[in-house]
Amino acid sequence: MTITLEAIKAEHTKVAEMIAAFEKQAAIEYHIKAATITLAAGERYAGLVLGENGEADYHLVLLPGEAEDVTWEAAGKWAADLGGVLPTRREQSLLFANLKGEFQSAWYWSGQQHEKESGWAWSQHFNCGTQTSDRKTNELRARAVRRLVIL
Repeated sequence: MTITLEAIKAEHTKVAEMIAAFEKQAAIEYHIKAATITLAAGERYAGLVLGENGEADYHLVLLPGEAEDVTWEAAGKWAADLGGVLPTRREQSLLFANLKGEFQSAWYWSGQQHEKESGWAWSQHFNCGTQTSDRKTNELRARAVRRLVIL
């Protein structure tokens, strides 16, 4: 293979374009304000939930207690009576990742209804993390969470 000045210049141009493209990539900075989160007796800190833009959105706290054999509607009422809500599917994934040991190896209701089937809602199994939809009249377990927005 013969090396020519034109070949060297062509490779130099490619490398310069790659450097320019790399330098255009924006660095992402996370600014998380220091805060003290006070947990009531039996509450567990589950973690930080990120927003769609990747920035810190809110902190998730798992409330104590568990409802057994409740329909989706009854589970939502139970959570509200505790001062919380049923977790979203994303929040259930975070709970599975960070606090799996706080759950039975069973199906738990999420607070999300199925997008197309009004008689169905989403649930998650806390043995393997599988999420699926169930009839709202089925009787599953439930846990409640609260959300802390720290500005």
